[in-house]
This record gives sequence, C-alpha cells and structure tokens, in this order.
Amino acid sequence: MTPIHIQEVKNIVRTGRVLTDESDLFSYSFDGSFGTYLPDAVIQTNNVEELAALVKLANEEKIPVYPRGQSTSLSGGPLPVKGGMVIDLSVMDDLLEIDEEDLVAIVSPGVLTADIHKATEQKGLLYPPDPSSSHVSTIGGNMAENSGGPRGLKYGVTKDYVIGLEVITPQGDVIQTGGRTVKNVTGYDLTKLIVGSEGTLGIITKAILRLIPKPPASETIMAVFDSLVDAGSAISKILSSGILPSKMELMDQASIMAVENYEPLGLPIEAEALILIELDGHPLAVKDEAKQAADLCRLMGARDIRIPKNEEEKAEIWKARKLVSPAIVRIKPTKISEDATVPRSQIPEMCKRLQEIRDKYNIHLVVFGHAGDGNLHPNIICDKNDKEEMKRVEQAVAEIFTAAVEIGGTLSGEHGIGVMKAPFMEMELGEAGLDMMKRIKEAWDPNDIMNPGKIFPKPGQKLELIEWNEA
Repeated sequence: MTPIHIQEVKNIVRTGRVLTDESDLFSYSFDGSFGTYLPDAVIQTNNVEELAALVKLANEEKIPVYPRGQSTSLSGGPLPVKGGMVIDLSVMDDLLEIDEEDLVAIVSPGVLTADIHKATEQKGLLYPPDPSSSHVSTIGGNMAENSGGPRGLKYGVTKDYVIGLEVITPQGDVIQTGGRTVKNVTGYDLTKLIVGSEGTLGIITKAILRLIPKPPASETIMAVFDSLVDAGSAISKILSSGILPSKMELMDQASIMAVENYEPLGLPIEAEALILIELDGHPLAVKDEAKQAADLCRLMGARDIRIPKNEEEKAEIWKARKLVSPAIVRIKPTKISEDATVPRSQIPEMCKRLQEIRDKYNIHLVVFGHAGDGNLHPNIICDKNDKEEMKRVEQAVAEIFTAAVEIGGTLSGEHGIGVMKAPFMEMELGEAGLDMMKRIKEAWDPNDIMNPGKIFPKPGQKLELIEWNEA
C-alpha cells in the first residue's frame, strides 16, 4: 500500500481506527500456526458501510484484504502473506440476540463463541458447535474455518447451524444470504459456500444461527485401555451398535502423561489410551446407554471404566481433555497441531499408522481429538530452532496427510487449509477438483483481493516449517 492508499483508508474510516505503527503491525502479523507476515495497515471499525467502502477501494486498487478474528487459526488462515490491510473483526462484538420463538441467535462476527453458549443456555437452548478455543475464538472465525469441536459427533459442525449471513463481497457490495427459516432452497446455497471459505470469498458482518433445545441430562464415561488400537476399535464398536454419544474423545499415553505432569488429576499414566464419552438426552435413556457403552468398552479390552457420580467429578474428567493443549507445550516450545480426519471405521488403522510415523521419524507425537467422528488431532511437539528435527517433522506431517487420504480421509476436519495445508490439496481433490474450486474463487473474486495466498497452492509449493519461521 502506498502512502496515498493509507490516506484514502483514513478518509473512509471515521468511526474506528487505522493502525500503521510498526509495533501494531507486528501484533497482527501471526496466528496460532507458523509464519510472521507484516500487513501495511490494520483497520478496526464496526461500521459496515465503512468496511464496504474499504473493500471497494481495495478491489479498485488491487490491495489484499485479510479478515481476522482473534487469530487462533492453526493453519495460517488470517496471515497477511501479501501485505495489504488486515480487517480486525474482533471489534464487531455488539450484537448478540436470542430469539426463543424462532430458535435463532443473531450475532456480530466478533462475539466470542463461549458468550453465545452462555446466552443460549440461560434460555434453556443450545448452540452445539463447541471448538476447544471457544473461550477465545470469535464466531466469525469459527464460520470462516467451519469449526467443529467435541459435540460435532452428534450435532455436526458450524455450517450445520448457520442459516443466514450478511456478507461484504470482494466488490464491496453488502449481500444477504439465507434467512431466519430452517428451510430455504431459493437458488444456490451461498450461505454454505461462504461458511468454510476461510475468508477468501468475502467478509461476514452478521450471522443468523440455528439453536436447539438443551438436552435435560448427560452421563460421562472414562474407559482405560492398554492399546491405542483397541481404543480405536471400541469407538467403532460403540458407534455401530446404535449408540450416538454427544462426545467421544481420545487421549493417548503421551497426552495423559503431559496432563498429569502439568496438573495432577489422578489419570492412569500407565495406560496407552483413554476414551472419554458423553451421552445426552432423556435421563433414563442416557443411563441405559452409558451402561451399554461401558459394557462394549470392556468387550473391546478396556481394563477400567470410571463413571463419575456427580457434576464435579464430570467436570474433572473433561478438564483433563481441555488441559492437553496447554500441557504438551511445556514439553517443547513448538506445537504443530494437525487434524487429519478419517472414516470412523478406519480409526484403528489411522492410530496404527500414526504410531508407525512416530517411530519412523523419531518425533514426539501426541494423539488426541474428537475420535468419534474420525477427527484425530496428531500434535507434534518439537523445537523450531532445531533445523534437523524440523526437517523430520516436515516429512512426518506430509506422511500423516498422505496416510489420512489413502484410507479415505481428508486433510482437515476443522482447522482449515490456510497456508499450511495448501501444498497437499491436489493430493485429496485431484487436479480437476482443485481447478473447479479455483474457478469459483476467480468468478467471485477476479482481482484476488480477499485473503489471497490461502487454500490454493502456488506452483511447486511445499511444506516448509523452517523457512516459515522467518519474518
């Protein structure tokens, strides 16, 4: 951006702020993944007309635009890889309305997802998508990445609950998609196209979310296994039996030990895996299903079953799962969080392949995640300053993606593609499939101003974790 462009931006933004000091730009140069890229300017405004005018200017002058929430992305989603302007949407947090009759929430993109959970539950309702970062991530970021979470097993992911949007197009027009009705088949489903498009098709400025009644009861089970593969088999067995838990989470031995070292909770550190199961619904039904699930876990080799007796004990069990991410970064300073997802029947095979990759490349691999829907989170703990180790890590990550695709899975269940997974897109989609996505992007955003450099790989682009650490 030229000084003239910066001045034009300042002339447009009357109700917000335009940040150009180097210290401010550095604050917006990174996310939860790799890489540091400085924007030319950061804009904070909650005025939709000003944002639309900014995008119109950007389109005319071919200035890159990078929508950003709280920047918890693990795939490089909001990184300003080509400079330009970052639009800080976290300041758009003034709208959170719950309509109990229509069972919808109307929200601004900067509202924290946890605040939506609190507001809906106070009304006896539920907004099911619950990414682990919900206490810090914005609903706008969740929509951009189509975030999931533990409840995705039973209830689905973000796109399943977004029924209407207000969006600024790459040309600077403000459009409405969908609405307040659950059924809507008027033309193409632009709402579903935009949710999960990672900011490459426009800027979401308002959303209408579908809500459901909150289930009246829940039961929790912890099943302890001496084999990670047996734990994977138990997950498949439960799901094929007709029981559909709301959550089914997996922790391997490395994550169990990391949590115990971080905050002792009495977890069985000698176990190779834990499965944490939550069932919700009618009180009598969940008690019966909990007994069935426990029996199936024993049948598949569980050596211990723990069923908490009260809400405090339930909270303690789920606390263990939430502590995995902060616990493992104490082992080494760099955490690479992946989310390769496989068909449920292939969970045991993926667990086996992950163990083989760990041993082959001599890496510190921690496996946990939403195993009930096949969304595993293989996390590699390493030190980005150790270049030899990082080369092994690059090879291991590539092999993890390859393994997932080979057994019928996908590169990402909820973290998105961003920069980090772009080199592997053709491996999953094929040349023709990837080309079709490119054509949609080109038709929608011919000047490629909206979050450029994401999803689609540059010719010859490879995963390079070492180089990405350079500013």
